[in-house]
Amino acid sequence: MAIADKKNVNLMQLIKRMHGVVENTDIEKHRQSQDYFGALLGSNKDVLTDVLEIPAQLKGEQLLHGEWNYVNRAHMKKYVILYCHGGGYSTGSSLYARTLTGKLAMSTSMDVLSFDYRLAPEHPYPAATQDAMRVWNYLMLLGYGARDIILAGDSAGGNLALSLTLKLKEEGRLLPRGIVLMSPWTDLTASGKSHHTKAEIDPVLNAAYLAEMIHNYAPGENLTDPMISPLFGSYEGFPPTYIQVGGNEILLDDSVMLYKKLLKANVSVKLDVFKGMWHVFQMSPFKTAYDAMDKNAEFIYDICR
Repeated sequence: MAIADKKNVNLMQLIKRMHGVVENTDIEKHRQSQDYFGALLGSNKDVLTDVLEIPAQLKGEQLLHGEWNYVNRAHMKKYVILYCHGGGYSTGSSLYARTLTGKLAMSTSMDVLSFDYRLAPEHPYPAATQDAMRVWNYLMLLGYGARDIILAGDSAGGNLALSLTLKLKEEGRLLPRGIVLMSPWTDLTASGKSHHTKAEIDPVLNAAYLAEMIHNYAPGENLTDPMISPLFGSYEGFPPTYIQVGGNEILLDDSVMLYKKLLKANVSVKLDVFKGMWHVFQMSPFKTAYDAMDKNAEFIYDICR
């Protein structure tokens, strides 16, 4: 085995152990573990965080927790990144996502707004999409235009970024300037071959975990509904999109199939498959993760010119 391959195998074994520490059959403990790791690994003296509560827009709505992450220096204010965190729609938070939002703020020198949408199973579909729309409308109230916003997300957050944009399109509203997706979960029917071909080497995800997340989020729903599985959506007129995915993850084909669908719809789209990497590897504190974030920044700069 080559030295580079051996290093990668060792790294994936480490990731598998770390992921095992975070995962817990008790969903509340799982959420707490993720927040602990987010606070620990997402801490950066060069990135400031302002917590906010997004007000209710309709009667009966609760306040929605969110936070701004931004660099501690003069930086661009014209554009903003709206970030949707991952976690299978059942876990995750803006605190957990700091391992990503902090890097995004650093690499782009833009403000990043993340938010805590309601989680399943307490709040199944369509709660998350409704909350994402609330935050989108909140940015409109702050004075941002649709073209000032870049939507980004990882895993289920990538699903949410796509479903929000599909919803905006359905309502005839203006769409974001661009979309950045990291290991997006686009197809809850698991039709991609990588669900089988990568099952033995994926250190983060497995079929049982995904089945549990689907049961929590969309019990009894039609999984081919584009708002649940965005892969089945109509993409004509979609904004420029950039997709990153690990070569060793079962969701590889979720990205590849989305890429092909966007190309077919004449959308400006780019896909980078990172050889030997795993699901949302960008969270990890090592060179490839930072290089990937720099590529995200290059894409964002390109569409904001």
